Amino acid sequence: MGDKILMAHGAGGQLSAELLREVIMPAFDNEILHELHDGAKIGRLAMTTDSYVVRPIFFRGGDIGKLSICGTVNDLAVTGAVPKFLSVGMILEEGFELDALKKIVGSMSRAAVEAGVKIITGDTKVVGRGQADGIFINTAGVGELIDGVDISARNVRAGMKILLSGTIGDHAVTILAGRHGLELPSSVQSDCAPLNGLIGEMLTVEPRIAMLRDATRGGLAAVLNEIAQAAGVGILLDDEKIPVREEVRGVCDILGFDALELANEGKIVAVVPSESAEKILSVMRRNVYGRHAAIIGEVVAQSVGKVGLRTAIGSVRIVDMPAGELVPRIC
Repeated sequence: MGDKILMAHGAGGQLSAELLREVIMPAFDNEILHELHDGAKIGRLAMTTDSYVVRPIFFRGGDIGKLSICGTVNDLAVTGAVPKFLSVGMILEEGFELDALKKIVGSMSRAAVEAGVKIITGDTKVVGRGQADGIFINTAGVGELIDGVDISARNVRAGMKILLSGTIGDHAVTILAGRHGLELPSSVQSDCAPLNGLIGEMLTVEPRIAMLRDATRGGLAAVLNEIAQAAGVGILLDDEKIPVREEVRGVCDILGFDALELANEGKIVAVVPSESAEKILSVMRRNVYGRHAAIIGEVVAQSVGKVGLRTAIGSVRIVDMPAGELVPRIC
């Protein structure tokens, strides 16, 4: 892992996993933390926390404020909980524009209203010029677990289907464009959104959903590798079924990116019983945040801990855990 922290240690790929395994877990390991989900379950409650350092802080489709609320709401929702309360901590750099801060907290307020959560406590610190990048935000959230729902990798079985709520790579490509002044069609913007409503609808029609994750850092590739390894199964995807905007695909072709590794901020991956897949898909497509949902693959008994991708020509390639980062500081 080396003797110094790199940007890639925060990218959700192999180095992030090594940092967790070799440094974090030995210090803090316990039966609750060992679940290694997006949030922790404590009795009938779920809790999560996240920090946001995105650059630029304003981007097409959102800003760091909206991102911080949606990200924490989504991390709670994928544990099978109804998000209820959030805390907000802000680190501000001296000289940060007050108008920018007002715009950011306004975005946070609107996102919280849409998600149906309350911001009930927080903290603000100010550091000197050059000691931060304008603003960093930390949020923590508490939710109430839904009765009869058990979201866990231990419930994933061969034969289950993999569902994805929509197009991948939109957020990372939008951040990249904003950072470097690239022109993109207006149809491409961050997918940043609160997904607890969509997830609630999915769990209403099928409480036996085995696993839910939001494909943020490391993208679809990281999330599915983590599920395959935690569940002790293989996963086989169908390349032609994975929704990717042509504009995003074009950016990937030009810059050599793999859309499967690009970060998202409004996409859910669900592992569901095969017999319920079409019913859940129908519900997803009726929601504004699931219009482009698709069944993209299945869980298999072979190739335990691996993710494969069936290509258009019928071959299968391995989808590895991302080694580093494609676009740094995307959330």
